[in-house]
Amino acid sequence: MKIPSIPGFDQGAIEKYAKNAGWLMIARVGSLGIKIGIGIMVSNYLGPEKFGIYGYPLIFATFFIAAAALGLDGFITRELLRHPEKKDQLLGTAFILKLTGGLLVLPLIYLAYQIWNGINPITAPFSYILIVSFTGVFQAFNIIDSYFQSRAQGKFIMKIQVLGNLFSAALKLVLILLGMSLSWFIVALLLDAVLLAIGYVYVYQNNGASLFQWKFESSVAKFLLTNSWPLAFSAILVTIYMKIDQLMIQSYLGSTAQGIYSTVVQLSESWYFIPVAIVTAVFPAIMNAKRDDPERYQKRMQNMYDLMVWISMSIAIVMTFASPLVYKFYTPEYRGAAHVLSIHIWAGIFTFLGTASGQFLIAEGYTKLSLFRTGMGALINIILNIYWIPRYGITGAAVATLVAYFVSNFMILLVPKTRPQGIMMLKSLFLITLLEKIKNRPRAPKS
Repeated sequence: MKIPSIPGFDQGAIEKYAKNAGWLMIARVGSLGIKIGIGIMVSNYLGPEKFGIYGYPLIFATFFIAAAALGLDGFITRELLRHPEKKDQLLGTAFILKLTGGLLVLPLIYLAYQIWNGINPITAPFSYILIVSFTGVFQAFNIIDSYFQSRAQGKFIMKIQVLGNLFSAALKLVLILLGMSLSWFIVALLLDAVLLAIGYVYVYQNNGASLFQWKFESSVAKFLLTNSWPLAFSAILVTIYMKIDQLMIQSYLGSTAQGIYSTVVQLSESWYFIPVAIVTAVFPAIMNAKRDDPERYQKRMQNMYDLMVWISMSIAIVMTFASPLVYKFYTPEYRGAAHVLSIHIWAGIFTFLGTASGQFLIAEGYTKLSLFRTGMGALINIILNIYWIPRYGITGAAVATLVAYFVSNFMILLVPKTRPQGIMMLKSLFLITLLEKIKNRPRAPKS
């Protein structure tokens, strides 16, 4: 299919990046229905209480796993775009740093579990959390993803992700059919990460590259850690303000409520792959425009914000009305969460915008600002959950998430150097640019 030309853009670049985005979207869209279907089957099979216990280890460990990643993935993509000749040094050093981080957080996870369990008893045993925590070790291989994204070759990652999702779904289906216990489903979570790592290594080795050429250099490690630490803290804070509500629900309301709320999060956040896929695919084009044509750079950012709002708002509208129908596929214990989904789904608009504006902050080197706005979002989410979960249950948690996501994204309005980007996001959010495009579109000549 011929991709139409757009005035002001290089046609070859458009086709390259659009095809890369297409591969990424195919990878995610192709597996979305399967993941949702299996997710419904697992939740129905385990029941709300066990499903809450099943999700808790990944939620608990994900804060530490985010820290272990050191914020390197997106930063390495940028550096590979700037210095492709340093591929082996960048990838090798980043891999060792992430692997070390994954191992170092294991004792921290044990310590945090003991402290938190002493304050508020945790229904999930530590063995479950330890098993899931090892996903932080295997995520070191995710650095290979950064390499392919820097080359606009998302199709290779697509194949691995599709196969991994299919295998994961098949494995969980087998566990259900065999009537296996909860412990087996916990092990399956770790196996997902292991198989993905193996797939990344395989595709890297079979595309003219080799892990054995990777090199660790202390000077590169110092450079990466010095420049990526704000992104690492930002990733931790993102995890806090995206996941803390589930931990707090378990603390205030118990595993059953947390299991029910988990289905809301699962359905709402299943769409979050879309902004990541789009932004990851076109980030090289944005960086090139920033270097070569500042005016085009700003236009591309505005167009990206517009696209994010159009897609996310469409999803939110559809899911708001469809939520009662969706929950008919769940057992009766879950169906009261339909109205919670109709609230939580609107937070996706700000997630889409945040993903796009996050790339602007990286491109401009405003990593500390990214850390600040994420921290404010996390703090607001925690405060609101403290007040609203005891009073309004899981509905309060959904509203707190919506408010926190909004505040986090538009914190950049308070900073003069980023305020223009905030205004651009507001114009997209209130459909002002859409109306301008409709008004200024070429009119067909009268016959």
